Amino acid sequence: MTSFFEGIADLFVNHLFWPLDQLRFMHSWWGANIINWILAVIGFVAFVYWMLQLKEYSDNDEEDKSISSHSYL
Repeated sequence: MTSFFEGIADLFVNHLFWPLDQLRFMHSWWGANIINWILAVIGFVAFVYWMLQLKEYSDNDEEDKSISSHSYL
């Protein structure tokens, strides 16, 4: 059972994370952080998209009145 977990560790450390090790030892700060910049841009684009969708939903005066936690009787 130990060899199974050591095999998983070897797979991740020596094979799957190898590209990240190469980025870590680069001399360029921008190059080493390219994955972080890509993820930040994707997050920013997703945030802007979500805010525009919420604004469109709000401008159309759409409100989901079918969901309520109160009976209002």
